[in-house]
Amino acid sequence: MRILILGGSGFIGTAVAKALSDRGHAVAGLARDVEAASRRLPRIDWVAADLVDLAAPGDWTVILEGIDAVVNCAGVLQDTARDDVAKVQERAMRALYEAAAPAGLHLIVQISARTGGSGSETPFLATKRRADDALKASGIPFVILRPAVVIGRNAYGGSALLRALAAFPRITPLVHASSPMQFVSMDDLVSAIAESLDSRTRPGSDLYLAADETLTLAQAVALHRRWLGLSEAPVLNVPVPFAVGTSLIADLLGWLGWRSPLRSTAMLVAQGGVTGDSETANRSLVTLSETLAANPAGVQDLWFARLYLLKPLVFGTLAAFWVASGAIALTGWSASAGQLASAGFPPTVAAVLTLATSVADIMVGLGAMVRRFASAALKCMIGLSAVYLLAATALTPELWLEPLGPLVKVFPSIVLALVALAILEER
Repeated sequence: MRILILGGSGFIGTAVAKALSDRGHAVAGLARDVEAASRRLPRIDWVAADLVDLAAPGDWTVILEGIDAVVNCAGVLQDTARDDVAKVQERAMRALYEAAAPAGLHLIVQISARTGGSGSETPFLATKRRADDALKASGIPFVILRPAVVIGRNAYGGSALLRALAAFPRITPLVHASSPMQFVSMDDLVSAIAESLDSRTRPGSDLYLAADETLTLAQAVALHRRWLGLSEAPVLNVPVPFAVGTSLIADLLGWLGWRSPLRSTAMLVAQGGVTGDSETANRSLVTLSETLAANPAGVQDLWFARLYLLKPLVFGTLAAFWVASGAIALTGWSASAGQLASAGFPPTVAAVLTLATSVADIMVGLGAMVRRFASAALKCMIGLSAVYLLAATALTPELWLEPLGPLVKVFPSIVLALVALAILEER
C-alpha cells in the first residue's frame, strides 16, 4: 500500500512514517521543511508542501497521485506568523476530502484529539472537531483516532514539558497539579494506525486511545522524575495569575516563531485535564510507567530536560546583551566614536564605524528573537565577536590588561551563542 503521511516530519508523523515503512508499505511524507527529515528517514519519499497553501481540491491532485491511503498527523496548536490553525486543520482537510474520491483514495486515518471539555472552543479543538465532522460526512472511508497525551522515546510539546518540569531542581512547579491525565504510548498509537490501514479496525470508527489509568499531573511528573533518576521533590502550586502571564509571553513568542507548550491554548486545554470523551478503543494499552520502563532514560534525556526550560533564558540573555550593547554605544555616541578616533581613525570614519557596529549589534540581537532568523543571527554574533576581538587586539591591545577584562568577557558570549545554536532545533 502507498501511504501519504501529513505532518510526516513531526513528533508523531516521524514515528508513523518509519513504522509503516518498516512494515513494508511505500510511504510518502508531506511536510513544510523536508531537508532534515530526508536525511533522517531516507527511505521515505518526501513531499515539500505547506498545508496552508493546499486550499482547493485541485491543489491535492498531484500529491495524491498513486496514493492509496492518507494518515493525517498534522496539527497546529495556535496561530503564529507562519501557522494558521483554521487553514491547516480545517480548510486544507476539506479540500483533501473533496479530492479524495476522484483520486481513488481508499482510506483516511485522522489523528485527532479529545475535542470536548476544557478548551473545546479554542480554534485548535474547534477546527479539529469541524474537520472530523466533515470527514464523517464526506463518504470517504475513514478511521478517527483520538490519542491521549502521547509518550514516546522522543519528546515534543507537552511530553517535552513533562520532562522539563520533572527535571526542575529541588521543587516541581505546577499549575493545576491535580488535573486528570491519561496517556498512550507512541508504539500503541502506531499499532492502532497500522491496524486501521490493514482493515483490522472497522472503517467509520472513532476511537479514543488511552491506557486504562488516570493520573494527576503531579503524579505524571513524579513518574518522569523517577525515570530521569532524580529524587522526589515537593510540588509548588503556581498561582493561576502567574501562569496566565507566562502564557501571554509564550503567545507573543509564538508570533516570533517559537512553539512553546506553555501557550494559552495548551494551558486552557490542560486546565480540565486530558481524558476521553468518545468510544474507547477495545484494546489493552500500556501504562505511562510501562512506557517509561521500556525506554530507560540516559544522560542525554536529563540534559534535554534541564536545557528545555533554560532555552528561553539562553536566547533572551543573548538577545538582550547584543541589543543593549548596541544601544549603549549609540547612547554614548561621542565616547564610542572618540575611542575609535584615539586609535587613529579619522573622525568621520570613527562616526560611521560606531553607527555601523551599533546597528549591527542591535540587528543580530533582534534577529535572535525571531525563530526564522535565529540561526543566522547566532552565527553573526560569533563572527562579529571574533572581528571585534581581532580589531581590538590590533588597535588597543592594552584592553587585554584592563582590570574589568572587557575583551576576556567576549569569550563567554561566544560560548553561549554556540550553546544556543546547539539547542536551536525543536524536533
